Amino acid sequence: MAINLNVGQTPFSKAAKMASITTVATLALGLTACGGQKNETASESVDGATTSSDAKAAPKDVELLNVSYDVARDFYKDYNPLFVKHYQAEHPGSNITIKQSHGGSSKQALSVANGLQADVVTMNQGSDIELLQKKGLVANNWTDSFPDYSVPFTSTIVFLVRKDNPKNIKGWEDLTKPGIEIVMANPKVTGNGRYAFLGAYGYGLHTFNKDEDKTKAFVRDLLKNVKVYENGGRAATTTFVQRNIGDVLITFENESNLAAKQFGKGQVDIVYPDYSIKSESPVAVVNAVADKKGTTEAANEYLKYLWSNEAQQLAADLYLRPSVKAVLDANTDKLPPVDTFRPNDVFGSWDEIMGTFFSDGGVFDQLAINAPK
Repeated sequence: MAINLNVGQTPFSKAAKMASITTVATLALGLTACGGQKNETASESVDGATTSSDAKAAPKDVELLNVSYDVARDFYKDYNPLFVKHYQAEHPGSNITIKQSHGGSSKQALSVANGLQADVVTMNQGSDIELLQKKGLVANNWTDSFPDYSVPFTSTIVFLVRKDNPKNIKGWEDLTKPGIEIVMANPKVTGNGRYAFLGAYGYGLHTFNKDEDKTKAFVRDLLKNVKVYENGGRAATTTFVQRNIGDVLITFENESNLAAKQFGKGQVDIVYPDYSIKSESPVAVVNAVADKKGTTEAANEYLKYLWSNEAQQLAADLYLRPSVKAVLDANTDKLPPVDTFRPNDVFGSWDEIMGTFFSDGGVFDQLAINAPK
């Protein structure tokens, strides 16, 4: 079952507006109230797969909505069935359905703030969950609710280039060369774009010994070469790979690998810069919603299971960097060591980052030619 709702043109759309909600894991086998007899399985899947919804709902039904960022759809598409199986084993006779909503991380957070009934949020930027905390929707201690400050996995920013790298792009400074055309997500509305911008800025500070003027000049030269600012990380990948626009895509490591090994196989290569930014994907229960719906326990289990070895290995298989060190160390063939920095260590809190760099008239607006609104 797919639920499609219209999306507004600004991030302050009503809560009912969202890119898509798709049921990705559905009712599993359960016992009827009469005892003994199994119900038929009702299975529905993502992106047009065949569906069957003939079965009657078993007792103890639970439905969760996970509101997430756009390029996480591949992970959660595979994670949700793993969790359903785990949940069924832990709660015999119960059925659980997971619905997904994906879009730009900050737009998704605004949708939840404006009333979208998410049980959990799985974002790619801490400020998106902090927004919900300020609204009283998420607990003040949400970073302490799960291990690793509630960050089950991380990524980093890399470059996706055309096959055999015809423009010889090796690092950040190559992106400032005349004639290079860059595709990236819009830093004004997406976490993907913000990490890309902050990655470039952090590289400048690192390279120019914290000289702000030289760093700004470097970033300004890089942004001059941006041909397209897309409204999300997946949209940027589509523009680069399928529409064949640009010489380089600045995006997350996991998104680059997906493109290089699946829908862009044979067309693109990945370039790792010497120094890049660490992107963190925090998660939280939306207590104000889950408590009202009676799904708080299931929502907590859903997020806690992200730290299981099974889920962590799935993250590694999809080129996300597991927070469980043993799993990360076992996957260095997929995830080579990278010299990275945390944005909060360099730029301060996310409130400070958003105010300094991405507010109207902030550093991004000052440096970008034809900066997107």
